[in-house]
Amino acid sequence: MHKRPIQVYIDGQEGTTGLRLREQLGPLLDRKEVELLLIPPEKRKDAEARAAMMESSDATFLCLPDAAAVEAAELCRDPRVVLFDASTAHRTSPGWAYGFPELSPEHERAVRESNRIAVPGCHASGFLSLVYPLRAAGILPADYPLVCYSLTGYTGGGKNMIAEYEAPDRSPLLDAPRQYGLSQNHKHLREMVHVANLSRVPIFAPIVADFPQGMQTSIPLYADLLSERKTPEEIHAVLASHYERKGHVHVLPFGESFDRSFASANLLRDSNELSISVHGNEDRILLLAHFDNLGKGASGAAVQCLRLRFGLSEDA
Repeated sequence: MHKRPIQVYIDGQEGTTGLRLREQLGPLLDRKEVELLLIPPEKRKDAEARAAMMESSDATFLCLPDAAAVEAAELCRDPRVVLFDASTAHRTSPGWAYGFPELSPEHERAVRESNRIAVPGCHASGFLSLVYPLRAAGILPADYPLVCYSLTGYTGGGKNMIAEYEAPDRSPLLDAPRQYGLSQNHKHLREMVHVANLSRVPIFAPIVADFPQGMQTSIPLYADLLSERKTPEEIHAVLASHYERKGHVHVLPFGESFDRSFASANLLRDSNELSISVHGNEDRILLLAHFDNLGKGASGAAVQCLRLRFGLSEDA
């Protein structure tokens, strides 16, 4: 436990993730558990100034594009500084902990002990929250032909997409959901396969729609293609046991949704929680994960990792 405020620097503090991260750090700043180091605006692209800020910090968040995050990590020559990378760059890199502590005791331990922590991708968080426990339990074969649909709010696309959706003269094409990643090479696929230890790459269909925040990840399963045939109730029991009293992930009672027989993708906006529900019948099972693409899907997950790494209280 730190007796003085943790010195935190955000490299990329003016981007969408960086700005949201500052909001998420608010309670820790108010409680004097964290102190934010601010680089002068004219120095934000100065490599030497950024390196000096990193090396004067206890923890630095990299809220940058992938290539820039790799360069930034190399700028920090002090191994004692804890780096949290919010980009895709280091999520499968040796020596970097994967920052989803609820997945397993090993993941939590790695976050608590590592000085290099990769914050998971938003779509990947929903996917892994559903798939990882079933792989760990031996229920889901490594070569299962997984299909995943993941619906997100437009804030996940960053400043340009936010401006596009919020422009008064925007295109009418934005009024309907838009599927992307059509080449089946979405950048989150690599960590999804790696962390879940899959031998077959899933078919992944990400969709952006006209709402600011929220995410719904959906995975259908055929009961007869599992390692051992399971009912939806049995799958629910496995997930509920896996996440019992685990951080920010919780499993709803079997078959329950927040909105009668509907499942809205913005159910957990402005939240750091991730909610799992199980539906379906004896032949076809439907798994759903709901969370905020900027919360547990991004900045909220980053702050959770900071709290764990530095022993800060959960209620912060």
